Amino acid sequence: MEHRILFLFLFFFSVNSMAAEALPDPVKMVRVPASEFVMGSDKQQQVALQTEFGSLKPWYMDEHPQHQEFVDEFFIDETEVTNRQFREFVVAKGQQPPKHWLENGYLVSLKKDKLKALSVVRLRHVAVNVFRMDLDVRDMSKLQILAVIDKYFAKLDVLPVYNVNWFTAQAYCEWTGKHLPTEAQWEKAARGVKGNEFPWGNQWKPGMSNTGDEEWDFGVAPVHSYESDLSSFGIYDLAGNVSEWVQDWYQAYQNSDYQSDQFGQKFKVVRGAGWGSDGHYALQMYQRGAYRLFLSPDAEHEDLGFRCVKNTTPVKNKKQLAAH
Repeated sequence: MEHRILFLFLFFFSVNSMAAEALPDPVKMVRVPASEFVMGSDKQQQVALQTEFGSLKPWYMDEHPQHQEFVDEFFIDETEVTNRQFREFVVAKGQQPPKHWLENGYLVSLKKDKLKALSVVRLRHVAVNVFRMDLDVRDMSKLQILAVIDKYFAKLDVLPVYNVNWFTAQAYCEWTGKHLPTEAQWEKAARGVKGNEFPWGNQWKPGMSNTGDEEWDFGVAPVHSYESDLSSFGIYDLAGNVSEWVQDWYQAYQNSDYQSDQFGQKFKVVRGAGWGSDGHYALQMYQRGAYRLFLSPDAEHEDLGFRCVKNTTPVKNKKQLAAH
């Protein structure tokens, strides 16, 4: 309970001191040129296995029909949005931080100067009870403990942010002058112009992406960890790490032979597999670039994040995006 009180004190002090709005740091983006690409698939399910793995819909059917889709040039974030990048948004806009930042101690990084003001005795207590560090801190100096905490924060900095709902993800992208990718933009970024089955090509094998069979301290892996999970455009983690929100409502494709009660303005589309604590994302089905998931836009999950895009042809108004 004591370490929770410290968290709350640090957090509210940080919020109250957020007067000046900082601009977001530049993020590396990848150009995806204008062209048609192969979207969707005509695959047919041979055996009804989806219920065994917790899927709410028949596999493949909502990907019908495979078709050529033209997408204008755009730029997309090379990696999923990280904790460090999202922290800038929290500070600048007074945004509620993701709930797991309280659990793993990253919330304290909002106001690291408060740590420096603690006595060495108090700091030792924080290291053990807030950050749960498996260290004997009894003989460590204040500077040594602060250095260990800084290394801990640095590890969390480069992890994808998660536990962020669709509305917050879109608000972050707008703050950076971008928006969530449309479903077509995301799929083109993942599959290339030829419609690859997976970001890296058409052949699947285990361990190509972070999808539940890998061991990472926090479940998610640092961005840039998987050179194998790289699309033909040079974009990371489109098959794994965290699943990603996109702009669109979950709807049938034009001329689709599949209808669902889930279609309509009820659920937002989610693309890409995540690390998945229950391990089902390790199935190659979920890592396919054409696979479509859907969730309520207010959903928050430990394997759900996002990235942003920027159009080179300006969007005339928000109604164009709202239509997706």
